[in-house]
Amino acid sequence: MVEDLKSLDDLKAAVAGTPAAAAPVAAPRLPQRDALGRAYATGKRKDAVARVWIKPGKGKVVVNGKPMAEYFARPVLQMILKQPFTVAGVEGEFDVMATVAGGGLSGQAGAVKHGISKALQLYTPELRGALKAAGFLTRDSRVVERKKYGKAKARKSFQFSKR
Repeated sequence: MVEDLKSLDDLKAAVAGTPAAAAPVAAPRLPQRDALGRAYATGKRKDAVARVWIKPGKGKVVVNGKPMAEYFARPVLQMILKQPFTVAGVEGEFDVMATVAGGGLSGQAGAVKHGISKALQLYTPELRGALKAAGFLTRDSRVVERKKYGKAKARKSFQFSKR
């Protein structure tokens, strides 16, 4: 009997008294697209929130009605937006339309990147493994620490004077 078991799952199923075929299997993820063939996701970083729609296209990225190069003028921010496509291996295959609000440019770029990553894995579930391994599907939970009373800033104290 034990020689017939091929894996640890088979052994557990045999101990439980159920056949190995009855073990629960995760349902495959299905693409989630709207009536226009787009995938939608919300990305967040610091105080910035981005609403992102992706659809098959030529790789055009529009943020708040402006081309990516115009809205995010710094090359580093443009590189941040392109990272999900590079990791997934789909550069130039999707058009992106994003609206972003709150925070500064760096936080907004991170929010759009998070939104693009989530939308990509909703559009094509096979890309989830690569995006998750790169850490692009996880919301960066670091936010600015609040100012406390009796302090100059969040942690900085006023200058001490003995007399």
